[in-house]
Amino acid sequence: METLLLLTYAALCVVIFKVFHIPLNKWTVPTAVLGGIIFITLIILVMNYNFPFSDVGKQAFQTVPIVTQNRSRVIDVPVKANVMLKKGDILFRTDPTLFQAKVDDLRAQIKEASQNALSLDAGLSQAQADLAKAIADRDKAQREYARYNEGHAKGAFSDQMVDTRRQTFKATEAAVTVAQAQVEEAKNNLNSVVNGQNTKVASLLAQLRQAEFKLENTVVRAPAAGYVSTVGLREGTMSTALGLAPVMTFVPVDADAQKTYVAAFRQNSVQRLQSGYKAELMFPSIPGTVFTGEVVEVLPAIGESQFQGQGRLLTTADLANQGRIMVKVKATDPRLDDYKLPMGTQVEVAVYSDHFKELSLIRKILIRMSSWENYVFLDH
Repeated sequence: METLLLLTYAALCVVIFKVFHIPLNKWTVPTAVLGGIIFITLIILVMNYNFPFSDVGKQAFQTVPIVTQNRSRVIDVPVKANVMLKKGDILFRTDPTLFQAKVDDLRAQIKEASQNALSLDAGLSQAQADLAKAIADRDKAQREYARYNEGHAKGAFSDQMVDTRRQTFKATEAAVTVAQAQVEEAKNNLNSVVNGQNTKVASLLAQLRQAEFKLENTVVRAPAAGYVSTVGLREGTMSTALGLAPVMTFVPVDADAQKTYVAAFRQNSVQRLQSGYKAELMFPSIPGTVFTGEVVEVLPAIGESQFQGQGRLLTTADLANQGRIMVKVKATDPRLDDYKLPMGTQVEVAVYSDHFKELSLIRKILIRMSSWENYVFLDH
């Protein structure tokens, strides 16, 4: 940038000296040089502060690591590399045999448990009938015992006969107690529900939902519209559910995200970086063209200054590395749609604040001159 300004000033001085026939002597030349140094220095300082420029920027995009929910063997990989997919398109399939068997087993158990649940009402009726019979037997034994006890007092029955009737009465009382417990148990079984379902059935349904989830995830689908850049997965590969090693990487394609870029600016100009400021973007891959944009967000943290608790004290080395301010910029120029740029392309960004707007023209001229320089490069 400084070189461009110097060359422009030098060309302007040559034109002025030629047009106005100014002689070259020890007064005019040093004056022009000194004036140029002061003038260009002031312009650079004011312009750099109020219209920050960064040549460190690129399109930062997120990828989705694809992992499986189950440990199983891959049986089919229909996805092709770099082919656009819709959300829900199949990426690959794993062997569903074990998971299908689990689902079938749980469905059979649920059917059996549901039938058992329907019989609980009949079980309560049977228990109540058994209780009524036990009470009737007890009352009969009680009357028999009372009759023999009265007859024994008159000498009609022996002690053994009375004792037998007493033991029979006690046995029937115990039978009533057992029948009452059975009625209570039948009531508890009938009233034992979760969300309107029998507890056994509810437990099996929860297990079935988990098994169906695992079965469904034997088919791995695209989480959004996008593509898989590299397909290295092959049939026969054993996939695990730990998620430590993704089997492929999915690249979502979002129209808005494709026009969002991140540039790193020096900390000196942070007071002139705000959301809503106009910006211009220059791509090395599109020489001679500058695109309009807008500052979306100034990231509130600098990555180089982060630290985590590691059981050690901070050192000078931890503080010596000076990071830059990350600024998210969105391209608003519709002309950019006419160019096919790869994800992660490099970009240079200039931001125009609301201060000293008169000097913004110089920044715009310089960035366009720099854009034309992208036509010149050497490959060794």
